[in-house]
Amino acid sequence: MNQKIFLGAIADDVTGASDLAINLVKGGMRVVQFLSIPTADQLDDLNCDAVVVALKTRSIPANEAVAQSVAAIETLRAHGCQRFFFKYCSTFDSTPKGNIGQVTDALLKSLGTDRTILCPAFPEAGRTVYQGHLFVGDRLLNDCGMQHHPLNPMTDPDLVRVARLQSHHDVGLVDFQTINDGSQAITSRIEQLVADGRPLVVTDCCNNSDLEKIAEAVCQMTLVTGGSGIGRFLPGAWRKDQQFGAAQHQPTVPKVAGKTLIIAGSCSTATQGQVQHMKDRCQNFQVNVAELVEDKSRGMKKIEQLAEALSADQPLMIYSTASPEEIEDLREKFGQDTISATVEQFHADVALALVEHHGFRRLLLAGGETSGAVVAKLKIDRLYIGPEICTGVPWTETRTENNLAIALKSGNFGDERFFETAVEMLDQSE
Repeated sequence: MNQKIFLGAIADDVTGASDLAINLVKGGMRVVQFLSIPTADQLDDLNCDAVVVALKTRSIPANEAVAQSVAAIETLRAHGCQRFFFKYCSTFDSTPKGNIGQVTDALLKSLGTDRTILCPAFPEAGRTVYQGHLFVGDRLLNDCGMQHHPLNPMTDPDLVRVARLQSHHDVGLVDFQTINDGSQAITSRIEQLVADGRPLVVTDCCNNSDLEKIAEAVCQMTLVTGGSGIGRFLPGAWRKDQQFGAAQHQPTVPKVAGKTLIIAGSCSTATQGQVQHMKDRCQNFQVNVAELVEDKSRGMKKIEQLAEALSADQPLMIYSTASPEEIEDLREKFGQDTISATVEQFHADVALALVEHHGFRRLLLAGGETSGAVVAKLKIDRLYIGPEICTGVPWTETRTENNLAIALKSGNFGDERFFETAVEMLDQSE
């Protein structure tokens, strides 16, 4: 058994896993991301400090999310991991029925521990928490566009209140003043809350200094939950506490030759801007979702014709990104489940065809559901985490016989030049 794996982490979608992974890498850890629960043999074969398992549990029924999450954590614990992390979106994507609270409850029970924090804050990405209320930029969560999310509309920014609806446990808060007082004050406040019967603790957080203090305060916790932001600071806190003493790892850009494929399935504001910026800079194809629902084969032939005609240095972008009004019209006509399943499957089929038959080796995938569908179709079991493209998004590689470079981007991440910047990074590494 390889005893070098210190941290076992799970994430509720594939882009969230990459987001956590790159922050752990920035903290100096060697990280491997699995796209499903690894086997004992797969874990034995690794030489890394942390494993992040990408699940697809954000929007499935809570009982299924709990079962998958516990199974993954138990596998990692059986392998000897000492610390554990449950990563969810920095916008706390969930509903009153789940899944963050239910999964957290189950993990506490599975690991036999009596406390954890809820820390979705990621200040570098504009996610902050003040008096228990989650902000995206200068807007409260329920006024930033997340109130219109097609799967998990977020209409309440009060994390204490939201978490209480999901959990069997009571929820407390470490407020900004306590955070400002430092790690010892945070630890003392958590101890008090746990003693008062509030084992789930929301932490205020407005900047990276706050994250660093929180990480130091919770570094001895068996389980930490939150967004990826705190993942940047936990490795340093573990080293300072002499739990983890490995030398700091420096990632390198994958050296992968081949054509570049961009698939944008997210309809977030950020991805819409990135698609618009890239349209004039590469060959592109917009998926007609209404036609696709009627005939799933539509578009594939055209895409393959475009791919065949491309020069090796010209990216191809396939996108189903649409405005909120267009999405609402499609939802009313076909139903959300039908739209999601059809589009995800189409993107996955496109990726497989272009990788297997047209020489595409560099993949940029925008959107958690899209990314999950594509990597599953390509039967990728693990990704080795490379350097960061933008906050929360790394280049990764498969290190298989036909090596692929893959970037998995959460819909809301990155500026309008994200796709262009990512391509330039690989070109400059050749």
